[in-house]
Amino acid sequence: MAALADIVAFLDAELRTSEIPDYPAAMNGLQLANRGDVSHVAAAVDFSATVVHEAVTRGASMLILHHGMFWADATPIVGPRYHRLSLLFENDVAVYASHLPLDLHPRFGNNVLLAQELGLTPSGGFASSQGMVIGVSGSSDILTAEAVELGLDTLIVGEGPHHTAVQAPDLGITILYAGHYATETLGVKALVAEVATRFGIASSFIEAPTGL
Repeated sequence: MAALADIVAFLDAELRTSEIPDYPAAMNGLQLANRGDVSHVAAAVDFSATVVHEAVTRGASMLILHHGMFWADATPIVGPRYHRLSLLFENDVAVYASHLPLDLHPRFGNNVLLAQELGLTPSGGFASSQGMVIGVSGSSDILTAEAVELGLDTLIVGEGPHHTAVQAPDLGITILYAGHYATETLGVKALVAEVATRFGIASSFIEAPTGL
């Protein structure tokens, strides 16, 4: 058993949660508390009813997400939103989310781990969001002036707008669309394994592919 407060303190410090800018409503960090104890931490890419149900089935008392509970302004808690939240409350499941802080992390980040999986050695940063160099796992309009100026001939991304596939040959760039979901499983998997080892608790990863 571990204290939720201790896990959150570790994650906030390791991921530099308060320092990394993100979308205004992303609310990185602890998004929902529980009664204070964690015996099983689960991880997933997205916040959905499928993920919440599976976390409850596995007996998880904490859920770490890449795409968290909040992305827009205040929304009525009705329908599916109410269902997801009620399950979390009823089963005392805490939720922690990390979006851009996880993307750009030098050890647990989606981009650095994807590079390692492909046998590549990172040599520098590329692509900015919210003023931070983050790389291009997930979704990105990656045919930017930056790519052309750097003379890149190949880009590996999660997904991109249709026009990027049309324009890429004209710019002499080959783009590999590896899947938004697939490229963002790596970070949460590594992070939840680290939490489990550090705090001596059980962990698991919840697969919930989107097809994108």
